[in-house]
Amino acid sequence: MTQEELERKVRHIQIHCRQPVSEILAGEYRSAFKGSGIEFEGVRQYEFGDDVRSINWAVTARTGKTHVKQFMEERELSLFFLIDISASSSFGSGDLRKIDLIAKIFALLAFAAAHNNDNVGLILFTDKIEFVINPRKGKKHIMMLISKILELEPSSKRTDINQALDYFIRIRPKRCVAFLLSDFMCVDYARSLADTARFHDLICVDIKDQREREMPSQGIFHFTDSESGNLLTVDCASSEFRSTYLEQYHEQSKVLKTVCHDINADYLQINLDEDFLHKIISFFRARSDRSADAK
Repeated sequence: MTQEELERKVRHIQIHCRQPVSEILAGEYRSAFKGSGIEFEGVRQYEFGDDVRSINWAVTARTGKTHVKQFMEERELSLFFLIDISASSSFGSGDLRKIDLIAKIFALLAFAAAHNNDNVGLILFTDKIEFVINPRKGKKHIMMLISKILELEPSSKRTDINQALDYFIRIRPKRCVAFLLSDFMCVDYARSLADTARFHDLICVDIKDQREREMPSQGIFHFTDSESGNLLTVDCASSEFRSTYLEQYHEQSKVLKTVCHDINADYLQINLDEDFLHKIISFFRARSDRSADAK
């Protein structure tokens, strides 16, 4: 990809994010992700219905009139995106690759964060840490990060989610919102997911292509594992093979979803052939509803 093509692609993503972010997503984002706490704002006179526990007795005694404390939500958040850029992220059976969808999802979420004056950081990883930048504010910062996601040539093809999350925990001791975007085509990552969810608000975004959940119904195909380079020949005309493959696909997603549920992390699967904006909005609303129910 030339520099001109990259700039055009980034600009295209920005333009297509502008309207949904300003009209829909920014408000849904604000409802879904609350601030890290509350801070004292001032006092005012008591009104019927106010919680008596909020009465400021010192001001009440001094003025002779009942006053209550007012608090303001500490709105500012930090979001960290951990993005898998291993070789499998370049796969796509249609016009869109996984990494292209990831860049679009990142842009929507990051611009929504910027709209609410929140900070955005980024870790790009394979089985190594390929790129890191700490959370900062601003749309120019986000544009640079979109470019980095699309242009960075990773030094490795393989995936190691454990290594990426362990590194993240070391460099980010303060609680933040952590989005992990990957196709999760690796094994034994449950421990690091649990460790991360213990300290941070973790959201796992599982990116899938339609060809990963549905094989062709006929023909012999030769597949090359993009990360290991191993060659596999399969007979897609075999109904037994297709059935076994589909069962394994659903089992992988089920395991990840179950792990996320058990460790109190959020799980969101997005396929390349579906309306990802609708999926994100639905996710935000469900998360906001859960927060309201918990009060």
